[in-house]
Amino acid sequence: MPGMLVNCVAYQNGRKLADIAIEDISEYVSRPDCFVWVAAADPPDSEIDLLAEEFGLHELAVEDAKRPHQRPKLDEYGDDLFAVLRTVERASPDADLSEGQVAIFIGRNYVLSVRKNVLKGFTDVRMRNEREPELLRHGAGYVFYALMDAVVDRYFPVLDSLEEELERLEESIFRSTPTRASIEAFYDLKHEVMTLKHAVGPLMEVAGKLYGGRVPMLCAGLGEYFRDVYDHLNRVNAAVEQMREMLQTAISVSFTLINLSESETTKRLAAWGALITIPTLIAGVYGMNFEHMPELKWAFGYPFAIGIMVAIDAYLAYRFRKAGWL
Repeated sequence: MPGMLVNCVAYQNGRKLADIAIEDISEYVSRPDCFVWVAAADPPDSEIDLLAEEFGLHELAVEDAKRPHQRPKLDEYGDDLFAVLRTVERASPDADLSEGQVAIFIGRNYVLSVRKNVLKGFTDVRMRNEREPELLRHGAGYVFYALMDAVVDRYFPVLDSLEEELERLEESIFRSTPTRASIEAFYDLKHEVMTLKHAVGPLMEVAGKLYGGRVPMLCAGLGEYFRDVYDHLNRVNAAVEQMREMLQTAISVSFTLINLSESETTKRLAAWGALITIPTLIAGVYGMNFEHMPELKWAFGYPFAIGIMVAIDAYLAYRFRKAGWL
């Protein structure tokens, strides 16, 4: 199956036994002392069906694995498990967040991971585990933990980048009056924070089922490992919640500053309008064509009118400046 199968390896007593062909999977799975670890990347539905037939997977789990954008979850089918994990990554520091999905089928002697839209594979996880056969002896349950731990570890660089962006936007609030672009930047960041939350929150529920209380048989004895994953998820979730609150505060402050800026502009316009209105009003009075206007024949009428205009405007300008309107 070119372009689909990443690895298909059989292990015995925690050590790599052989790279095997698809048609040999059922043979190795039937051996009590072996387990098979298969990884597939963006396979078409027909190839998922072929693997499902080889492993004897439950049809409902297979249907979920075919559909992208599933909510993180853990389902039990008899003694077998099916889990969905969400990846959140960046192709580069300046790139938008990319969401992916890892569907994992776990049986007594097999692990099948099917990833969709995941930027980085899990070859490093496999290589690291192959160097530690004493851990791989735990079997398929430990591989499940290793994959979940790798997905969770990839949340931390994303979280760091979101926190750095929030700090940058917060600093910009008071350097200049917030604009439409800065408000949009806050909402873009809020969307990315929620993307991470939607991956982390449900996965905490999954991890919580794998230590303490009734633990699935395949994960028995691995409680400490899954508790460590849960602790990491809890840290990310707490940081995300704090960021949500800070974002909401920052957005509120931005709108407040925008309103204050508009209010200041309104005050200045009102002050200048008043200063222009006074001389216009006085000039308008003396521009009326009434027959009896004594001041028009007064020798000091003109300088008196100008003086009144200047005096009133000077007084108003003083009051407006003192009040901060000018």
